Amino acid sequence: MYSLKNNLKFIIPSLIGIFIFICPIKNENDEVTVPVAFIANKILDFISLFGENAISYIVAAIMVISAVFSLIYSYVLKSKNSLMNQLFNESFAWNIVRILGAVFGVLVLFDIGPIQITSEDTGGTVFYDLLPTLFAVFLIAGFLLPLLLNYGLLEFIGTLFRNLMRPIFTLPGRSTVDNLASWVGDGTIGVLLTSKQYEAGFYTKREATVIATMFSVVSITFTIVILEYLEMLNYFVPFYATVIFSGLVCAIILPRIPPLSKIDDTYYVEHNGYSEKIPDGETTLSWGYKQAIEAAKKADGPIEIVRDGYKTVLDMWLAVLPVVMAVGTLGTVLAEFTPIFSIIGAPFVPILETIGIPDAKAVSETLFIGFTDMFLPTLVIGSEVSEMARFIVGALSITQLLYLSEVGGVILGSKIPLGIGKMFLIFLMRTAISLPIIIIVAMMLF
Repeated sequence: MYSLKNNLKFIIPSLIGIFIFICPIKNENDEVTVPVAFIANKILDFISLFGENAISYIVAAIMVISAVFSLIYSYVLKSKNSLMNQLFNESFAWNIVRILGAVFGVLVLFDIGPIQITSEDTGGTVFYDLLPTLFAVFLIAGFLLPLLLNYGLLEFIGTLFRNLMRPIFTLPGRSTVDNLASWVGDGTIGVLLTSKQYEAGFYTKREATVIATMFSVVSITFTIVILEYLEMLNYFVPFYATVIFSGLVCAIILPRIPPLSKIDDTYYVEHNGYSEKIPDGETTLSWGYKQAIEAAKKADGPIEIVRDGYKTVLDMWLAVLPVVMAVGTLGTVLAEFTPIFSIIGAPFVPILETIGIPDAKAVSETLFIGFTDMFLPTLVIGSEVSEMARFIVGALSITQLLYLSEVGGVILGSKIPLGIGKMFLIFLMRTAISLPIIIIVAMMLF
């Protein structure tokens, strides 16, 4: 039997973590959100009290600091401070990315330089719409993710769902929490949670990559935004059901075929010995609870959580924000100012026309543009084309999932071992699997 103190040390932080990162609530505008997003918006509201562009200057300053100090600690100083090395000692390629992120941020902030970079449809979208939200979410996640990670919830859930997650998705049971945080809350939270678990030795390279690329879907709130823009909110139920179904089909198929199946099942650090195997004489529930209590007993206290939290926040701010700014801006520039995605989509026009999809040319132009930014296909298709075309484009843009301006950028900035080339290949494979499903549903509806 465990003491009341040990039981509460598992139960209370875990319930708080579930509420903050997973539990849907309604905000003051009666919109569905999750507490972490609600708190993030309140943080941004508070910062705005110091000036309308205060958060923009803060974000730009972070990226400039990241670029300058990375150059110093990578090539000039060899600090004995492990934290400084962790934050700033980077490879040549990542230093270039950080410099680009800082330069793009400054250009957008002061509205100088080429319009291709500073346009509200390219760098402006990333800098003003996305980075402030990531800044606030990272601040909260850095200090509060331990509520999900450290107090036994993952051990408990992992044991309960091991017989479901491993045979269906080739993943450990504890990944259930990551997946729920992504699907119900926000894809970036799921990526951060997965990256922390990977760094701690709970996931292999393959498992971490599968979780990040199969489950980091956009929030329900953003789905509603897309449907409102497409003037199709009355189709929310079949729309989101289609997104869920096609997403699950991708999550079942893709981990079993290359490139995901070929990624090594090796650990970032030495495997910590955690196992979801249930010993003889134990039930699934009893062993899961024992594992949870033991994890909670070993968990750090509040002081250690705060100490590690500020390091995590700094790491996410300095590493991820410049990557999202650099990669997101370059991706949206390609989408807005070059015909590359229209050219790639052109061969699909006769196929779409043959199966009876209206506005086939407009749909084809959006098929791959979502790799740069998830909202771009919706903007391109607009609300003037047929309902079937709008349904297909909107649903596909969500199930494609890997867009550089947010989730893709966060993955690249994390420790998850996934490069941009392999990410684009997975994006194409998700598109190939999801598109037929979405078309079939659209043809049944319309």
